[in-house]
Amino acid sequence: MRILISYPTDVGIFDIGQSLDKKYHVIFNDESLGNYSSVQEAVDSLVKDEISPIFKPESEERINTSTLKIPSDYTQWDSNY
Repeated sequence: MRILISYPTDVGIFDIGQSLDKKYHVIFNDESLGNYSSVQEAVDSLVKDEISPIFKPESEERINTSTLKIPSDYTQWDSNY
């Protein structure tokens, strides 16, 4: 998996990566939270909290990614890769 862009939040860094089959993945803690046909589709799913559920390790509380102020414009993400 090749990481394309990243965005830091209070709960950790979210990445968008691309696999060898050309699918785009939302990645958190080295785990894919879904695969998509475009970078924008992956970002939109993350911003709308339409991804596989993720939980805070210390409390097992579900993280609602729509509350993390992640920009839907992926050009605002870090792309130093």
